[in-house]
Amino acid sequence: MGCIHGKCCSRYPSSSDEESREELGPYAQTHILTNRSLDVAYVPCENFKLEYSVLTQRGFYPDFPEKENQDSYCIKRELQGNPNIHFFGVFDGHGQFGTECSGFVKDRLVEILSNDLQLVENPVRAYISAFSTANEELHSSNIDDSMSGTTAITALVIGDMLYVANVGDSRGVLAVKEGNAVIAKDLSSDQTPFRTDECERVKLCGASVLTVDQVEGNKDPSIQAWGDEETGGDDPPRLWVPNEKYPGTAFTRSVGDSVAENIGVVADPEVLTVQLTANYPFFVLASDGVFEFISSQTVVDMVSKYEDPRDACSAIAGEAYKLWLEHDNRTDDITIIIVHIKNLSVHELSDS
Repeated sequence: MGCIHGKCCSRYPSSSDEESREELGPYAQTHILTNRSLDVAYVPCENFKLEYSVLTQRGFYPDFPEKENQDSYCIKRELQGNPNIHFFGVFDGHGQFGTECSGFVKDRLVEILSNDLQLVENPVRAYISAFSTANEELHSSNIDDSMSGTTAITALVIGDMLYVANVGDSRGVLAVKEGNAVIAKDLSSDQTPFRTDECERVKLCGASVLTVDQVEGNKDPSIQAWGDEETGGDDPPRLWVPNEKYPGTAFTRSVGDSVAENIGVVADPEVLTVQLTANYPFFVLASDGVFEFISSQTVVDMVSKYEDPRDACSAIAGEAYKLWLEHDNRTDDITIIIVHIKNLSVHELSDS
């Protein structure tokens, strides 16, 4: 959920191009999935492998048919030349220069981590430092990030440890085996004004938190009750400079957005640490184009149905696109990374 202009997405073709074009109708020519490769990263110190696929797709914007895909992604194996360290990240740009922002941050963040000599010794500190540095560099670059920026959901695998750092409202989800069931465990918490702690934090920084209807005088601004993301998604609370109609961000953290920094938007990531085990078959990183209408559990259920993560990526993209058009006349950009954890030996669960 990005700037006040909203968010958008699109539908996928099946393995049969003819079937997909017939099904997609007028959208088939301009909404084609890309980068549906299947790759493997090995973790020799623990003798397991990561089998992964990524999908990124431009949204369907009927009013802006040439609008770029503002999502970016980064997958880098063997950081610092170490075969046991691998990085995955999804970056959801927003604003006029969102494409440039997400591209800049996805390149610089992994480069900064790769050059941090404390990465293995203290991954959490390295993550926090990398986000701060990337944010400062974006501000100093020739990209106008005054009203543009990017969210980021990223994962570092270091041996059998998983470190997930989130800024914004994209999401990471871990699949957890519990008996015969596979349960979704969120690896991040969406940083939006729906979260009481985040709402109060930005208010203390001077933000006015209101829906668009409240800003435009259609609803009472004194009623500060918006429900949750499921019930309040059509007109979510946003951040505004007091008595002004900008910037209107629906998230409380991002990289860039220098104007919104003045009212509490920060680039500080929340970092979750998990020890991987055989009870965790896969994890997913995705932009909020997926999670606007699909729950974390539904995503895990869909991935569980497919042996090949490429097929799961396509199924999730298709479902997201369908649901977007059932609720709106446009869709968001979609980016999904699915990482299967293969051959990891069983030992006790441990997470923090």
